[in-house]
Amino acid sequence: MRLRLMSMTLLAALASLALLGGTLSPLPASSSAATLARGERQDKEKHKHDGDDHDTQKDKHRGGDDDREFTERDEFRQSYALAPGAQVRVSGMNGSVDVETSAGGAAEVYVLRTARNRSDLDYHKVIVEQTATGLVVRGESNKGGGWRGDNRQVRQRVMMKIPRNVDFTASGINGKATVGELDGPVKLSGINGRVDVAQARGYVDISGINGAVSMLITQITERGIRVSGVNGSVVLRFDGALNADLAVSGINGSVNADMPNVTMQGRVSRTSFNAKIGAGGSPINVSGVNGSVKLLPRS
Repeated sequence: MRLRLMSMTLLAALASLALLGGTLSPLPASSSAATLARGERQDKEKHKHDGDDHDTQKDKHRGGDDDREFTERDEFRQSYALAPGAQVRVSGMNGSVDVETSAGGAAEVYVLRTARNRSDLDYHKVIVEQTATGLVVRGESNKGGGWRGDNRQVRQRVMMKIPRNVDFTASGINGKATVGELDGPVKLSGINGRVDVAQARGYVDISGINGAVSMLITQITERGIRVSGVNGSVVLRFDGALNADLAVSGINGSVNADMPNVTMQGRVSRTSFNAKIGAGGSPINVSGVNGSVKLLPRS
């Protein structure tokens, strides 16, 4: 059975996106895929600007200052050895984060910072630290520096190449985040821009995203997947057979679980429903999404 759900209620769960400065009728189990297409045209029209168009508007908002004014720059480049399963954390960036992956055991970090004048570059630096458990890349807040530090405008861009077999987390990013193929879990939160993850394996936690989300998941563990507080469309693709228990609540858009053997369970309302995918098992919890949600096979 293929499942599509229409809900037109915008829930208070979107308030979780306030930290980013952005805003962030189901049918019975016996209904056929053809019946579920009812109302799809209206939903497509309502959400046709989700994703790239939404991100373009946010990029324009963030880019209110002409990039040509940010002529001063400094750069940082360094390599670090990482053990399998290391934790890689990126946080507090006023700019995009781009992460490539490789089969090696080393991480390469490149940081570009730009500002209008040289003195501004003394503020909002990027700290890179190798720890006992992995690697931390974090933006300096300068909150203790008073108004002088707060008023300095510095843009940061982080580009990394990391081993595939790591545990990756990104949070507090004022820009898009692009991540390559990982053989480990992924946690993403507080991101003001589009999120694309080429591959994740294991636990996935996505919350507070002001932009569209796209991800391929090759395997889920007993901890499952959590998606909450997303102001944009969500596309999750799965490699191979999927056995999971799906719980959906507070979606302002359509839900399309285009996977084999989807069975509705329990009571179905306009704002929530539960379903079993395959034999059931790992939890997939989706809540507070202002846009369409799609669960699809890899191909």
